[in-house]
Amino acid sequence: MGRSTETFSKKEREKKRSIKLKDKKEKAEDRKASAVKGKSLDDMMAYIDENGNITSTPPDPTKRRKIVTEDIQISVPKQAEITEQDKLRTGTVSMFNSAKGFGFIRDHVTQESIFVHVNGLTEEIRENDKVTFETEQGQKGLNAIKVKIVPK
Repeated sequence: MGRSTETFSKKEREKKRSIKLKDKKEKAEDRKASAVKGKSLDDMMAYIDENGNITSTPPDPTKRRKIVTEDIQISVPKQAEITEQDKLRTGTVSMFNSAKGFGFIRDHVTQESIFVHVNGLTEEIRENDKVTFETEQGQKGLNAIKVKIVPK
């Protein structure tokens, strides 16, 4: 006796394909049956109210706001000029290795740790010294420059 040329996986694929086709035809028939043709433009129109919600009623013209296009800001607002007083920060030396020539200062206001190098010092500092300093952008973040010890 000869074997059947159809394998189990072929039969399963054919079943799945026929079920998909059947479902697709049923969905198409449902869409045709439930389609409402001849809707007017007013029935299809949608409006947005003053709160941003979609409604079927037009908005009330008395609640309309006048928007001046010049007041709309698309870009980042300009920053205020930084004064000399704003540049000067205070902090405490949290770690300083004099042998390697670098350390970190903990800023009193922002509590961020700022890198300090020997080249940015005006006088010698040690750990736990209270200092004033300015910052500049370095390769890996902020660097403290013009570091001075605060007189006690």
